[in-house]
Amino acid sequence: MAGRQLNLQWVLPLLCVLLMGTVFGASGPTTGNHTSLEFPASGLNQTSVVDCRDVCGLNASDRCDFIRTNPDCHSQGGYLDYLEGIFCHFPPNLLLLAITFYAFWLLYLFMILGVTAGKFFCPNLSAISTMLKLSHNVAGVTFLAFGNGAPDIFSALVAFSDPHTAGLAFGALFGAGVLVTTVVAGGIAILRPFTAASRPFLRDIIFYMVAVFLIFTALYLGRVTLPWALGYLGFYVFYVVTVVLCTWIYQWQRRRTLVYSMPGTPEMPSDSEDERVSSTTNSYDYREEGQPLLFYQETTAQILVRALNPMDYRKWRYKPAYWKVLKVFKLPVEFLLLLSVPLVDPDQEDRNWKRPLNCLHLVISPLVLVLTLQSGAYGVYEIGGLFPVWGVVVIVSTALAAVTFFATSNSEPPRFHWVFAFLGFLTSALWINAAATEVVNILRSLGVVFRLSNTVLGLTLLAWGNSIGDVFSDFTLARQGYPRMAFSACFGGIIFNILVGVGLGCLLQLSRGHAEVKLEPDGLLVWVLAGALGLSLVFSLVSVPLQCFQLNKVYGFCLLLFYLHFLVVALLTEFGVIHLKSV
Repeated sequence: MAGRQLNLQWVLPLLCVLLMGTVFGASGPTTGNHTSLEFPASGLNQTSVVDCRDVCGLNASDRCDFIRTNPDCHSQGGYLDYLEGIFCHFPPNLLLLAITFYAFWLLYLFMILGVTAGKFFCPNLSAISTMLKLSHNVAGVTFLAFGNGAPDIFSALVAFSDPHTAGLAFGALFGAGVLVTTVVAGGIAILRPFTAASRPFLRDIIFYMVAVFLIFTALYLGRVTLPWALGYLGFYVFYVVTVVLCTWIYQWQRRRTLVYSMPGTPEMPSDSEDERVSSTTNSYDYREEGQPLLFYQETTAQILVRALNPMDYRKWRYKPAYWKVLKVFKLPVEFLLLLSVPLVDPDQEDRNWKRPLNCLHLVISPLVLVLTLQSGAYGVYEIGGLFPVWGVVVIVSTALAAVTFFATSNSEPPRFHWVFAFLGFLTSALWINAAATEVVNILRSLGVVFRLSNTVLGLTLLAWGNSIGDVFSDFTLARQGYPRMAFSACFGGIIFNILVGVGLGCLLQLSRGHAEVKLEPDGLLVWVLAGALGLSLVFSLVSVPLQCFQLNKVYGFCLLLFYLHFLVVALLTEFGVIHLKSV
């Protein structure tokens, strides 16, 4: 047995070296590194459009007119025109200042995405799954997967909606996949070596490899038709069914084992790791510290003020300085979200029912819905050329809020309180969509300024920004002693992101009357990205069983080295150092 372990210790570094060689050996790109998404148009005059990235080669006096008149520089969504802001409103000598301002605004948008998804979108999804009485497995691979992958999904949907930003979708989805399966998975193994669950690991990684192969095939064919888009979504449904069946079979087998081993005291099997997590995280409710010793009835105004306060003064005293600085930046976002997004918590006795605030939500949430859907295009539309849609929404929702206020009480939630969970889900989803639209537009603007392809922006900035939450949450789980759970999340969640992101994004475009969605990866970078993701999965599929599913620091460092090599190859490909020889 000792000899076998010694051999396995030599096999893993050998596989690591071979993997590095494969990454550097697969070199060869092209002069253009852009992935474009085109929709076949019938009956339209096809005019030649100049690449928007050529604006930096013009004189400073001609750049503003070029941005305003060139269709390639126009965004199909969003509230701000970032390219016009850079080249028309900032003097040429202040270009660096404009880029710095955009970079800080980009970081703030990523923070908005994280706060909205973590504190409002995911809790409402969890409440919906609880009310629908879904099992933990079904909820984990459906609602909670959607909640955790919301920034990636909405960014992909926004990117697919514009032919000029489709490369961001592929770059972000593939880039996040490489990041999570290498940096996050490797970091977990370094922080807390552990033994992986064999069957769930093999199931998830095989499904993910098939999903990557399907996307790779679509890129090779150069188009996505309606059957392909539905096939991506159907394959994810098949994955969900497989997870549920595997869990049910495992629990049935374990139940039979317990019955046969202890016939007098049969016990229901449970996931002890999940129970330990819930018991440690929910063992004490710190909100009880703020409850008065003597009960008194709060007034409606006091309930509203307390519900709209995003600051917890008890925590503020014990938190470090960096947390306080970050909290100051979060306060405006949290206040705006508290004001506009309902939040239902089934674990609380009153299910987070705040009568004055929830009645206010009935007015503000529908208004947010119409003003964020399609960047407010539907909200400002005037009915009959006389009255805007948002005005009608305000009148109807105000009447509904007034009826709700006088028909309910402060002390007891109404029977229809579950409706607020769905309203909060829709409102937070559109907040995320609005922030993701601005993120995509800023990244495209930075790509124009620096002459970078959308794909490289997607696999770096967008993938890093959308995955930062997964990195922190999975590393925290590993430090707390649950590396198996964190490692499983690395492969389970991104299956949802890639299948639903590409499938739903293309399906939405096909629903607008297009016969097919054309994909034209005229650069090598997309193939490097897809190949790197496939190689990382193959490496884990081969090396983890060879280690008898015992993941150690050597495996983790190999994955980190692979990601560094991948970044170097991707950047060298982007700047033309690695390129295909012209025949």
